[in-house]
Amino acid sequence: MPATPTDRNRLDEEASPYLEQHADNPVNWQPWDEEALRTAREHDVPIFLSVGYAACHWCHVMEEESFQDEEVATVLNERFVPIKVDREERPDVDSVYQTICQLVSGGGGWPLSVFLTPEGEPFYVGTYFPRDPQRGRPGFLQLLNDVARSWQEDRDDIENRADQWTAAITDELESTPEQPGEPPESDVLNSAMAAAVRSADGTHGGFGAGGPKFPQPRRLDLLLRAATLDGDEAAGEVATEALDAMAAGGLYDHVGGGFHRYATDREWTVPHFEKMLYDNAELPRLYFEAARATGADRYARVAAETVAFLERELQHPEGGFYSTLDAQSPTPNSRLDEGEEPEDEEGAFYVWTPDEVREAMGGDPVDAAGVTVDAGTAADLFCDRYGVESGGNFEGGTTVLTVSAGYEALAETYGLPVETVERALMDARTRAFDARAERPRPARDEKVLAGWNGLAISGIATGARTLDPALAATATDALGFVREHLWDADARRLKRRYKDGDVQVEGYLDDYAFLAKGAFDCYQVTGNVAHLAFAVDLARVVREEFWDEDAGTLYYTPEHGEGLVTRPQELNDQSTPSSLGVAAGLFGELDLFVPDEDFGAITERLLATHADRIRSSPLEHASLVLAADAHARGPVELTLAADEVPASWRETLAETPLLTAVVAPRPASDADLDSWLDALGVDEVPPIWANREARDGQPTAYACRDFTCSPPQTDLDAALDWLEN
Repeated sequence: MPATPTDRNRLDEEASPYLEQHADNPVNWQPWDEEALRTAREHDVPIFLSVGYAACHWCHVMEEESFQDEEVATVLNERFVPIKVDREERPDVDSVYQTICQLVSGGGGWPLSVFLTPEGEPFYVGTYFPRDPQRGRPGFLQLLNDVARSWQEDRDDIENRADQWTAAITDELESTPEQPGEPPESDVLNSAMAAAVRSADGTHGGFGAGGPKFPQPRRLDLLLRAATLDGDEAAGEVATEALDAMAAGGLYDHVGGGFHRYATDREWTVPHFEKMLYDNAELPRLYFEAARATGADRYARVAAETVAFLERELQHPEGGFYSTLDAQSPTPNSRLDEGEEPEDEEGAFYVWTPDEVREAMGGDPVDAAGVTVDAGTAADLFCDRYGVESGGNFEGGTTVLTVSAGYEALAETYGLPVETVERALMDARTRAFDARAERPRPARDEKVLAGWNGLAISGIATGARTLDPALAATATDALGFVREHLWDADARRLKRRYKDGDVQVEGYLDDYAFLAKGAFDCYQVTGNVAHLAFAVDLARVVREEFWDEDAGTLYYTPEHGEGLVTRPQELNDQSTPSSLGVAAGLFGELDLFVPDEDFGAITERLLATHADRIRSSPLEHASLVLAADAHARGPVELTLAADEVPASWRETLAETPLLTAVVAPRPASDADLDSWLDALGVDEVPPIWANREARDGQPTAYACRDFTCSPPQTDLDAALDWLEN
């Protein structure tokens, strides 16, 4: 019998970069698995559960202060089973215990620190704890001793609390109404839009009256839909103000493209510098849609630069996308005194000083629209444009780049044509990018997650539709990677995580729903039926493993997966969209192609089950509101019968907002549909394709709204005009 419940740190066997970071801690960390849970039961000791992720700043701090401390490790090892969880790999575990943290304390976040009974029931919860007491926070070492003593002396009280808390989690996450209502009517989008407008920051853009500020992409989807489809000017103003503020502030990387996680302040100036795949998947999709809805090139530029960032810095050589870039990186040499050693610092890779800008510009002049601009002037333009000045706006006298001066104002100040200023700054950004590339880079978490890749695939497919058809290859390459490495076609099951050939964790609802949506979006762009068939296959597994007919809901975890203390649903939009909301919308779309599989009925039942939640707090359930709105409006179909969609049609589609429409390419001839039906596993031609051949050998469009269709049109504009009337 070992002297402690766990005799060694087992994280060296894990592929998660976050878990690997803790593999050399003196704490005998265990992964969340049956062996660790059994050990707690056999030794009758509490579990200390620590949940975080590789790019989490305060996770690193708590590791340095406590988990590398021998005295802390001794208590953890002797009195607890310490378990470390990567919340990106095990969002089910995180969701369950994050919920009780929010219920008890009113907040949450990472690191999440939870004390559990051997049966996994929580009885004490918090986030970051310093090793020693400070600023009103209890010291972690003392907390460990107090909990261990209470486990021995006040066991009944602990178990009573654990029972109560577990019941509260179950009520919050698992339960559904005994009497479902009716699906929300057509006013649900207006209610959500009005709530979003009320919560908007009219001074600095975005939502809320203080910091931190998060991007809230699904909330912006609501506003863009209301503005585009219903002509609501207030919704459009709030959406564009937020989009402009995020793109101009420090949330956006003005040198390398892409978005940081969130802004720490109301003005969007200083971000938390980690870059997450899900943000850089959802936000370009949103900016592409905004470009199409408004015609503003600035939104297309931001979206395209963000996709370029994904391709350059987060893409696996075979096509999939990695998860995160860390917020911290070693101090560049330009900020070190002689003999000083670099340390990991928040934002070190991204911030600037005036001297660093001048050094980056070098000595060569810039040829800007026929006007020669010397390197010193280029540096001054860059500093003025992005607010780089002595003293800075960030730590150590550095500056987070923000758009601080417009091109016209700079042109007037420097006595240069506006076009010259724009071209000079374009060259200056390139030089800054090249110079920054020589700095020590943030660490990259190279997990490839199915669900997050699904979001990226959708975002990039949107770019292929609205800006550059060549982006379709980036989207389909990522889809192919995930399909090859994480989808078991024989077992018809999806895994969540790929890392260096290691595949682990049964897929959750977000993995299936987000990836299916990405595959469906690839079909709409490319007309490749294999992508549609894959989306349908994934949806069938969702119906088999996640749909509960009696409860009228989709659970986040599969029916035959690991059981936790409760089976959660994911109704709210958080850092990623509600997987239940995305699935509800997708099932309504796929029902048009496989109408005998009850996908549409599931959508209607989901919306009825959760109708009261949607109506009472629409902003927290934005993805469900979007699904409910599409359901209330009725199906909008644009069938394109053509062996190849004409380039002129693609240009027209790129300029036409079709926010609730399904674009359904099909072969020109009915004779070619048999192989498509085989791919889908259906016997009959679905109505969306039936009797919709190309006419007179010409590509033909069929537009339908709420089961009423236009005549066949060889002029796409005529079909689109019919939809608008």
